[in-house]
Amino acid sequence: MTERGAVSILVISVLAALIVLGLAVTGAGLVIDARAHAVNAADAAALAAAVASFPPLGSGAAPNSAARAMAVANGARLVECRCPVVPDWVPRSVTVRVGVEVSLPLVGRRTVFATSEAEFDPTAALVIR
Repeated sequence: MTERGAVSILVISVLAALIVLGLAVTGAGLVIDARAHAVNAADAAALAAAVASFPPLGSGAAPNSAARAMAVANGARLVECRCPVVPDWVPRSVTVRVGVEVSLPLVGRRTVFATSEAEFDPTAALVIR
């Protein structure tokens, strides 16, 4: 009996396994990178919205608009903003959720989400050090 071609099948199988493993590792790396990007964008958007939630110290924009602008500036899109405008001098908290699109090999486009919360105390902004 001859076993001609058996090595070819083994080599093709090993190469296919390596290609699949490479695609999986690449996809995981892309998701990790997109997640870090989304977290940074969510943090920036939450901080912008927190300051904008107090009209005397804000930029004049509504908290939702400030959060959206900061998310877009960081390559994300604003999904949700729980950002009440509080004219009183009490601490307030805002929560934003952003999404970052990522294109994965063999899977296609997916969205990675991140949520961030920021608290703003207007009285602390007046403290001179």
